[in-house]
Amino acid sequence: MPEGSTRETAGLAEARQPDSVDGAETATSGAGSNPNPAGAVFISYASKDVAAADAVVATLEGHGVACWIAPRDVKPGALYAEAIVRAISDAKALVLVLSENSVASAHVSKEVERASSKRRPVIALRIDDAPLSPALEYFLSESHWVDARAGGLDSALAKLIAAIRDPEPPAPGIVSPVTPGTPAGATSVAHPRSPRKRILLATGIVVVLATLVALLVDKFWLARQTPTEQRVAAVTSVATPSLTAISDKSIAVLPFTDMSEKKDEEYFSDGLSEEVIDHLAHAPDLKVIARTSSFQFKGKNEDTRTIGRRLGVANLLEGSVRKSGNALRISVQLVRADTGYHVWSETYDRKPDDIFKIQDEIAVAVVHALKATLIGESTAISPNTQNMEAYNLYLRGHAIYNREITPTSYKTAIQYFRSALRADPNYARAWAILSDALAEQGENGFVPMDAVREEARRAAQRALELNPSLADAHVAMGRYLIVDELDVADGEPHIRRALEVEPTNQWALGWAGTLASMRGQFQNATALLQKSIVSDPANPFRYGDLATNYFLSGKYPEALDAYHRKLDLYPADSDRHLFPGKILLAQGEPLSALAEIDRESDAKVRLGCNCRALALDALGRKAEADSALTYLIKNRADDDAYGIAAVYAGRGNLDQAFNWFDRAYRQRDNDLLDMKVDPLLKNVRSDPRFTVFLNKLGLVD
Repeated sequence: MPEGSTRETAGLAEARQPDSVDGAETATSGAGSNPNPAGAVFISYASKDVAAADAVVATLEGHGVACWIAPRDVKPGALYAEAIVRAISDAKALVLVLSENSVASAHVSKEVERASSKRRPVIALRIDDAPLSPALEYFLSESHWVDARAGGLDSALAKLIAAIRDPEPPAPGIVSPVTPGTPAGATSVAHPRSPRKRILLATGIVVVLATLVALLVDKFWLARQTPTEQRVAAVTSVATPSLTAISDKSIAVLPFTDMSEKKDEEYFSDGLSEEVIDHLAHAPDLKVIARTSSFQFKGKNEDTRTIGRRLGVANLLEGSVRKSGNALRISVQLVRADTGYHVWSETYDRKPDDIFKIQDEIAVAVVHALKATLIGESTAISPNTQNMEAYNLYLRGHAIYNREITPTSYKTAIQYFRSALRADPNYARAWAILSDALAEQGENGFVPMDAVREEARRAAQRALELNPSLADAHVAMGRYLIVDELDVADGEPHIRRALEVEPTNQWALGWAGTLASMRGQFQNATALLQKSIVSDPANPFRYGDLATNYFLSGKYPEALDAYHRKLDLYPADSDRHLFPGKILLAQGEPLSALAEIDRESDAKVRLGCNCRALALDALGRKAEADSALTYLIKNRADDDAYGIAAVYAGRGNLDQAFNWFDRAYRQRDNDLLDMKVDPLLKNVRSDPRFTVFLNKLGLVD
């Protein structure tokens, strides 16, 4: 099931094609261009250093050096890992943004290793004092560094350009990739929803947007310049737009600023931003970035060019909200990300009761300014209520629901949703989100699932009765049936209907991709999940969904790469060694798998994984394997019967395996939904009971 779920959509810049000008590569934008320009420079960086990487790209491209950087140059629909492998193979050199973050990043180490194996020069721009890992130390002697710490960023970038044009040969040899560490300096932000059992206990997403370039400019460069020179330097060196084919009809709605006197209307300003995103998503020819990604800039004073490059959009919608008594002032401005030019702006002085009309007016004005088309320019995209009290209560609950996963936050959010529905019993969207919140409250173990199961079903059903065309209502019913009833046959049509009504609905896209993966339709699943990543590039759980899909399809290197991308964005993952361990186990490397699993520092997590018992069994260490299985039965029988069944299946004890599968079904263990394609269940597929089970789950085509 999808690890994260948001309701936004976005576009990614199309790939660039190089031309040759006086012997130097240069990038030109244009649809249909080659995603892997021969002779381009591959930019390797940790996700937390994206601002530094963007500045390097801007500088190099400004000097005629073509660059390839992910995710910008991954062609929509392409396989992410394959695109990176191809780009490195075609590159003239690899430029590494060398920092504490990249030293701790496994995918960066793999990229450096791959470049060296292809005998591509590896040139590092060193931006901090982090010690090198043994692997990177092997590839990067000091002669390979361009050091920005002492000589200044301007000098370093000039040396970098010279090094690219006359590179040293790469160091030979191949070493093992660096194991990812937990980056420091993380900042907590709002999380996407996560129905997968193994992710639900997370307490929030840690997503970091690095600001290293700004710090470097301030420390090494601007201190030696006059104020006028500083302003010019900041524009020309850091904010120079890269030559990327970003559609003019692409936009990110940044969180509106609460300008109220007491600063107590943040829930309202955030809610307005999200409503405008939902409105704009009804423009079929407009690419709208997801809330999760656009809201990462909340409270940050980032340059518009940086935001545009980071999110892959040409336009930004900014705004502020001032609410005082019966007066409401909303100011909005549409700006070009690359220039900061104001395309359109408006100020609305109205009463709070006019908020629904204002949302429509803003959306209509934006799509007209961008020469897009809005389906149902007014009433069709209303928030389903005209009751201001109900709407305010809904927004308060929604703000809490998005903020964190705790028993208190769920309880409080649900109270607000119920209050909103008492104020307006016909508020379909409030019924839909109440269904989601109730179901997740039970799935997280904050209350017994049986205590909320029926109310969650009734809430989703009521939302559909009130508005059969509401995509979120279909998703709410679909996810309830799939996760809480293990009824794919009845749940899947709701996901399909949600996409028919709203093709860019992020919840529906994630579920559609995951359902395709469960059925073994891996190519379709990959396309849907990558479309979701394009829409929401800063959401770590999008990469988690993709990693699971690759694992189930047997594409283990791609699965590991996607998982490491997730870890870069979500270093707080509590079981970071289990997934790589399962990959090694599926690859037939039980000794390496056990070593990886045993690196998990939390004993409860480590011992509670069935993969450990499977690895010990594969190694013939029967006494230890029996002990591991005994631990699982004693401690995980009520929440991981599927995992215990998999151990018995691995042992060839199919009667016991199906006894535990039956128990998992009675417990509504949603891991059963991967049963058809789980690579660790090969032993049971020829058993007649296997097909019977798939029929019960609705997974027989």
